[in-house]
Parts: sequence; C-alpha cells; structure tokens
Amino acid sequence: MHLSDLKNAGRTPGLQLTIALADAAGPADLQLLSLLRVLPGQRYVGAGVWRGRPVLAKLLVGSKAARHFQRELNGVKLLAAQGLTTPLLLADGLKEGEGGWLLFEFLEDAESLGDAWAQVEALPVLADGQSAVLAEALGAIAQLHSKGLWQQDLHLDNLLRHDGQLYLIDGAGICAETAGQPLSRQKVLENLGVFFAQLPKSLEPFTEELLVYYLLSNAEHALPLEALQKQIDKVRAWRLRDYLIKVGRECTLFAVQRGAFALRAIRREEEAAMVPVLEQADALLDQGHLYKTGGAASVGKVDVAGRTLVIKRYNIKNFAHWLKRFWRPSRAWHSWREGNRLAFLGIATPKPLAVLEKRFLWLRSRAYLITEYLPGPDIIERFAPYVESGDAPETELQALDQLFARLIAERISHGDFKGHNLFWQEDRWALIDLDSMCQHGSLGSFAPAYARDRARFMRNWPQSSALYQVIDQRLPKDISGAA
Repeated sequence: MHLSDLKNAGRTPGLQLTIALADAAGPADLQLLSLLRVLPGQRYVGAGVWRGRPVLAKLLVGSKAARHFQRELNGVKLLAAQGLTTPLLLADGLKEGEGGWLLFEFLEDAESLGDAWAQVEALPVLADGQSAVLAEALGAIAQLHSKGLWQQDLHLDNLLRHDGQLYLIDGAGICAETAGQPLSRQKVLENLGVFFAQLPKSLEPFTEELLVYYLLSNAEHALPLEALQKQIDKVRAWRLRDYLIKVGRECTLFAVQRGAFALRAIRREEEAAMVPVLEQADALLDQGHLYKTGGAASVGKVDVAGRTLVIKRYNIKNFAHWLKRFWRPSRAWHSWREGNRLAFLGIATPKPLAVLEKRFLWLRSRAYLITEYLPGPDIIERFAPYVESGDAPETELQALDQLFARLIAERISHGDFKGHNLFWQEDRWALIDLDSMCQHGSLGSFAPAYARDRARFMRNWPQSSALYQVIDQRLPKDISGAA
C-alpha cells in the first residue's frame, strides 16, 4: 500500500501492513508489524522491519503531515547535535501527496519510565523505588535543560531505559531557546511545572526534596519553590480542563458517539466489553441485585462475563419530569464527568466505564451510567462498632482526614454526603453517587457548599455519641485557608 492510504485506515488498520517507502538507496518496503500509538488519519507509530532491520516507524499523513514531519525531524536533530542520548534516525522522507516517515533504530526490550513508575506507584510515598524513577527522570531533564532544550510534552513515557542508558524520545516536542547554552530560569520553571504537574498530588510536599535530583545535574539557576508551585498549579488546572473536554469527544482515551438519538461515551480500552452491556442494560438490571428501583433512578449490581459492575439508570418518571430534564445534560452525564474528574485528581471513586444518553431528535430521555463495583463496606457499616466508644481505627480516621483535605484543596462539594455514599476500599475512602458533585471556582461559593456537606456527613451519627465527637473534632470547620 501507499503511505497516503493510511489517511483512511482509521484507528485500527489491519496488520501486518506493507508500505512502499524510499530513501537515498532507493525504494524499499516497510513491513509494519504492530502499532504503538495512533492518531487516526494523521499519525501512526509502530514497530516494523525495513531493509531487514527492526525499526520504530513514525508515519505522518494527512494535510498536516509536512508540518508534523518537520517538527519531528528538527527535534531529533537538536537532540543529536547536543550529544543527548536518543534513538538513531536511520531513514526519513517526505513526499508531496503521500506524507512523511521517520525510521529509528528499534530499542529491543526498552522500558519507559512511565512503565517503571507504574510498578512502584502503589508503594508508600517517596519510597526508594519511587525516588529512583523520579531521580532518573529529573537527571535526564536537567541534562536537556543544560543544553538549552526543553520537551513540550514532558512525561515519563518519553524517557526510555535501554542497556543501562536513558533515551530521550519524541522529537516533535523538543524545542530550543539557545541550543548549547543553559535554558533560562523561566523556561526551566515552566518545563519543570509540566513535569511535576503530572505526578500524584501526594508527592507535592516533597517537591523541594525531589528538586535536588535536578540540581545535581544542572545547578545553573536557583529555583524558587513558590514560583515553581505556581507553574505546577497552572499546568494542573490546564490538564484537568483538557481532560474533561476529552471525556466527551472521540480521542485516544475515549470512544464517543454523538447523534440525534443517542450520546455514548466509553473508556477506549473498555469499548468491546461495554457496548453489549449498554445494549442490554435494562435486561441486566432486571436480572441483577437491585439497590434502588423506581423513581428517578434504578441502581443494581450485575455480573457480566465474570465481572461485577454497577449500572445506574436515570429514569424519566412522567411528562412533567421529562420537561425538566430533556434540555440539559443528564445526571448520568454529570456523574460520568465528575467521576472522571475525581479519578484524574487521584480521589478514590469507582472507575467510570461508560455512559449512554438516549435521545429523540437531540431531546434527552432515559440515561445509563456503568461503573466498576466496590465490594467494601460503607462508612456507616465500617464504623458501626465504634459509635458508642469512639475507638475507630486511626488509619481509617486518617484516611477520612485526607479525603476531606483533598476535597477542600480542590474546592469540591459532594452534594449528598450521607454515609452510604462513602466506601472503604483499598485503605482509602471512595466516593459514590456523584450526581450533585461540583468543583467550585471560588471560595465564596465553595464555603457554604462545604458547610452543608460537613453538616450532612455529621448527621450519620447521633450527636451525643463518642464517634460523632471524635469525627467532629477532626474535620475542618474553618476553610478560609482553601483560597
């Protein structure tokens, strides 16, 4: 096939593909054996064979191919010119009407630092395994900055371990201020802000400690912690906004279909499993274990292919109820968006898997939300033995402190903070029933909402009980510091 044929190949072209390319030595076919990353109709990255040699191929097609090819090529040349470790570029080309290609040496058994981090992420905060991965990353970033370069798309997956060396990849994101001269302090702060903003919030108290790993390789500038934190906060806010846009559009992470008769969104990796669940959601609810039925919502636990899920169906009770609901996003959609918000922020909640709004000529009706099932007890059940004594386990009380601290820091109100909406799961309290959840833009709107949440939460236990007194003393009343 010709390179330009990839424009219409979609997200999952059939493999293996034979693509006719050419370099200075003449024409030769690329055998594309696997795909690692796809931007449909624009960019296909995968492993293959070229002139009998394994290669990593970056194939660029469509109307933006020439621009993307040049960015990638310029970035690769910048890295190589500054003596930074990056995969060797074996061949490249750009053909009008076809597209562009860059073929790199294939690093067999290479491991991204993103994969390395996934193996240690569950360890205690800043355990030795975590420190080792972050030290390696920050050392590589420092070397990049010392050469006057920075990576716009700076994350752990753009750093590869191979044969004891760390390789910088993705030339398209490489930029230069003055190549060969150390990056200015402002650019350093901006780029480090991108890196730290992608780390778990739990690591934020250790930013200064982690910076030492950077300064060991590049001590050109003093890096004020306050200025860096401003950059981190700025990037975090941008990343959250961008992510919440993605939950509602077709992209690498989500499969989304919008039309006059339905809106359907599914986590991309769950698409094959969730499509049939959505198609038979009513039947599954009828057969499953119902927690709540009738009225505005029906909620049930269902088993599908050996997997336990929760389906929540948002009903239309009557014509008057429909008149109130058809013109605005469904509560299922709101819960989908807010569940993804919490997951992005690292606040425990059942993983949202799929959502479906049924429509008639764009007018909304019944809607469905599918999430993972949490088997743990809710806080009412978990704390029932301690109501009179107040001797609840300290680890669980601390987890409650941490949850409230995160909600306050992010200015998030739940809207229905009864105990049955808080589950103990994997040493954390997880929030469910997010129909009324809201992230506030100001302390002025958040403060009264938090006061209502706190008051509703405390009503889970008699005011005269010892447990009430213990929790009441621990949970913040004054949140003026949340600004």
